[in-house]
Amino acid sequence: MQPIIIVLIILVVLVFIALIKTIQVIPQASAAIVERFGRYTRTLNAGLNIVVPFIDSIRNRIDLREQVVPFPPQPVITQDNLVVNIDTVIYYQVTDARAATYEVASYIQAIEQLTVTTLRNIIGGMDLERTLTSREEINAALRGVLDEATGKWGIRVNRVELKAIEPPTSIQDSMEKQMRADRDKRAAILTAEGIRQSAILTAEGEKQSAILRAEGEAKAAALRAEGEAQAIRTVFESIHAGDADQKLLAYQYLQMLPKIAEGDANKLWIVPSEIGDALKGLSGAMGNFNPMAGMGGGSGSGSGKSAGGNGTERREQPPID
Repeated sequence: MQPIIIVLIILVVLVFIALIKTIQVIPQASAAIVERFGRYTRTLNAGLNIVVPFIDSIRNRIDLREQVVPFPPQPVITQDNLVVNIDTVIYYQVTDARAATYEVASYIQAIEQLTVTTLRNIIGGMDLERTLTSREEINAALRGVLDEATGKWGIRVNRVELKAIEPPTSIQDSMEKQMRADRDKRAAILTAEGIRQSAILTAEGEKQSAILRAEGEAKAAALRAEGEAQAIRTVFESIHAGDADQKLLAYQYLQMLPKIAEGDANKLWIVPSEIGDALKGLSGAMGNFNPMAGMGGGSGSGSGKSAGGNGTERREQPPID
């Protein structure tokens, strides 16, 4: 009985193993390559699949999702003979599992080497300045070459990105100095422009202030002249209304002479001819008004007597024949 039990156990184990090998569950976004006696038979898609146990075998399981592969920095020589290190990132997707399995031994390694050689060809035709400022151009050119070359491998390159472009240390120092000089230059230009604009605004403000001040002074002078004219007109009308004679006018003129002489610039006086006649009349009036005028004859007699009293003799000389 024991040998029969052992045989039954072995059969059960073989059946269980056969079931395991017969039923193949493929996850979503994956594919499996089936070989029969070492030859490609079919590709298993996602879901439950049945294969012939011990005859069919699973060669490879491939992920059909988009993959991201970063490549280490690669030294590349530019057109102006400068060595730069460039990091790249490749976004690819397997579209044909059979081609990715049988057309290339290792598509990851193949993509990396193709990326390096293509990148060297592209960067070799650019100088350093263009390399640093043409990332989009480099990405587009690199993607076009990789997508065309990897198409027969059942791989589609969706995007290529340059992570970093590192020039030599000496070039980095020179670039930093140049950038600092450019920033200082722009700052100096902006400062000079600000000073210029400030000077323009200040001059414009002073101009407007001078114009307003001149207009104010002109209006004030006009008002002052108008006031003086009005005052003169009023005085003239008052004089004519009072019927002043020449004596009063001469007296008023004499009172105004000290005020006229107060100015340093008054070097020349113009006296009307009528003022002389008025002054003569005024002096005559003042002489008639003088209270000492009645004593003038006695004083003269006294003077004559005093002259005689002083011993001064006046002798008459005889006429000479």
